[in-house]
Amino acid sequence: MPINAPLETAALDQLFRNARSYNGYLDTPVSNAQLDAVWELMKYGPTSANCLPARIIWCVSEEAKQKLAALSMPANGEKILSAPATAIIGMDLEFYENLPELFPHTDARSWFVGNDALIEKTAFRNSSLQGGYFILAARALGLDTGPMSGFDNDAVDAAFFAGSTIKSNFISTIGYGDPATIFDRSPRPAFDRFNKIV
Repeated sequence: MPINAPLETAALDQLFRNARSYNGYLDTPVSNAQLDAVWELMKYGPTSANCLPARIIWCVSEEAKQKLAALSMPANGEKILSAPATAIIGMDLEFYENLPELFPHTDARSWFVGNDALIEKTAFRNSSLQGGYFILAARALGLDTGPMSGFDNDAVDAAFFAGSTIKSNFISTIGYGDPATIFDRSPRPAFDRFNKIV
C-alpha cells in the first residue's frame, strides 16, 4: 500500500498554523454551492461505524440569521448577523436507523436500540468530530469559520429542529474572515507540556 506524502507547508499553514477562528467577515458572499462543497468533504471524516449523526441547518437568509441571533448571547448574535452564513451543527439521536445503509457489514443498529446512554454519547462524540471536519473542510476550500457555544440549545432545538430527533451541538459562522476582528493568537504549548509517550 502506498504511503501518502505529507502536505506542502502552504496547505498545513492554511489548515492549521495560519488559520484562525473569526469574529467578523468581509462583505463577500458564500454560495450554496460552497456550502455543499463543505459537506462533500466533511462527510468523509471517520465516525463510529460510519454513523454520521451530524445534521446541519445552514442559516443564510436574513430571517434565519435573525432567529438564531436572538437565541444567542448578544456578542454571538452580532457575529451571526455579520456572517454570510452560520451552520447549526446538530446531532440526530436516531442516527442508528441509518446504520443498515451506512454500515451494512453487521447489525450495528441493534447496538443502540433501547440504549439511550450509548445513543447520546455516540451522537455527541461523533457530531463533535464532524464539526471538526466541518472546520477543516471549510479551511481547505478557502473559507473561514467562527465556532461557538453561547446560545440557548433548547430554544434553538425548538426553533430549528422542532418535531425531529435532532438536538443542537454547537454553531459556527462561515465566510471570508476579516483579519481586523481577531486577537493575536493565543498560546499553543509545545509537545512535552501536554503529551506523554509511554
